[in-house]
Parts: sequence; structure tokens; C-alpha cells
Amino acid sequence: MDQAALDLAYENGAFIPDGASYGPRWEAAAAAFRATTPCELDISYGAHPRARSDLFFPRNPPIGLMIFVHGGYWRMRSKSDWSHFARGGLERGYAVALVGYPLAPEVRISEITSHVAQACTDIAKRIDGPIVLAGHSAGGHLVARMAMPKVLPDEVAKRVTRVLPISCVSDLRPLIGLSMNDELRIDPAEAAIESPVSGQKHPDIAVTALVGAEERPVFLDQNRWLAEAWNCPEIILPGRHHFDVIDGLEDPNSTLMSALFGN
Repeated sequence: MDQAALDLAYENGAFIPDGASYGPRWEAAAAAFRATTPCELDISYGAHPRARSDLFFPRNPPIGLMIFVHGGYWRMRSKSDWSHFARGGLERGYAVALVGYPLAPEVRISEITSHVAQACTDIAKRIDGPIVLAGHSAGGHLVARMAMPKVLPDEVAKRVTRVLPISCVSDLRPLIGLSMNDELRIDPAEAAIESPVSGQKHPDIAVTALVGAEERPVFLDQNRWLAEAWNCPEIILPGRHHFDVIDGLEDPNSTLMSALFGN
């Protein structure tokens, strides 16, 4: 496959009806949610200006911690665009953290992984109880990395019960040929280390790979590759594309949330 065809294979917005409207709508919904929900914003976990997390609190003392990691091909968007997707976890009684991280080309994917691990470690000190992680697209890759041995400190990993990579990029090797790799700078060595399909999941962490049925074929492939490599359940949500596949995060009783919480 030549570069133009490969770029097109990993393009999402152009194949989604009114795809350009999703970003502004997410931002508006997120701002409205922050204005009405108890939260602590921009909690620093490192020196970088984007090394910040937002933490949202349920009505009663939290029974655990849900962590969400956003996507954007490791190059775009911000934790502040997704605040409203904390709703489902809050209604289940969990505190919900949305993690920010530095972006390419300033940093490489391996550095982003380290930042997310540090964010999870920091926020875990603030909230007791079990931990579940969800991430979308590039964020799906990052939470899958958190489910691998020796990425999180043992004292954090032992609290993680379930991880839900949503529309995950589980194998970075195909991305080496993309135009965006001018910014990502993935090389074969980093792809081998950073691709979840190249390693094992933590034996004590349950993982479910979830994707929308209407996504680009490569994302269906990437989801299947993770399910096969880790021998974990795979869910394909009917009627969902790459942008609306995460809508279930707002509904505590959705199929997506049931997969994340195991019930």
C-alpha cells in the first residue's frame, strides 16, 4: 500500500457524516459539564504544561477511580474536550479522571506512555478503591500500554481491575508509513516496544477490545489484532463510527460501560 492509500486508510473524519462538527460539539458539551459538576481541574503530575489531569467527583464518596485517556493520534486535542464523558462513571459512583499529556512532535509516543503512567500513579494516590481505565483511539493504545506488565508501578497495577481500549491502535508498525509519522517519528524499535500486540497483558488485569462496526476497516483490524494477541473479548458496537463510539461513556448502563466495569 502506497503512502497516499495508507494515509486514507487511517483517515476518520472525512468518512463520517458532518465529521468536522464533532470537535466543537465535544468542546461545548465538556465546558457545560465542568460548569455544573464538582471537580478539581489542572492537577499537575509533572513539569510539562500539559502534564495535568482533571478529576470529577460523584455525589457521594467515590467507590473507586475511572481514568479516561483521550485520542487525537498523539498529536491533537486536550483533556478538556472530553469532560462530559465522565458522566457514566460518576453515575456509577466512581471518581473520574481525564488525563492530559504532551503531544507529538514535541515528544515521542514512548514519552507519552510514560506521562500517562505518571498521571495514573498520581491520581491513584488521591482516590481509594479499584481502578478502571478507558481510552479512545490513541488513548486506547495508551490504556492498553497501562495494562501491560511493568508499565504502572506494582502498587497501582494491583488496583486496576479492567481496561477498555476503544478503537485502539494496537500495532504501531503500519503507522511508520503514514505522512503523520513525520511528527510521530515512530521507528521499528519504538513500534516493537510500544505496540500492545507485541507484548503481553498483565495477567491480573481484564481487558476488552471495543470498536464501532462502522469504523474504517483498519480500526476493525487493529481491534481484532489486540483481541487475538491478548486472547481477550472483542466487542463490535453496531451502528457506531470512530467519533460516536464513545457516546456510551455518558450512559452508566451502556454496553460500553458494562464492558468497562464488568457488569
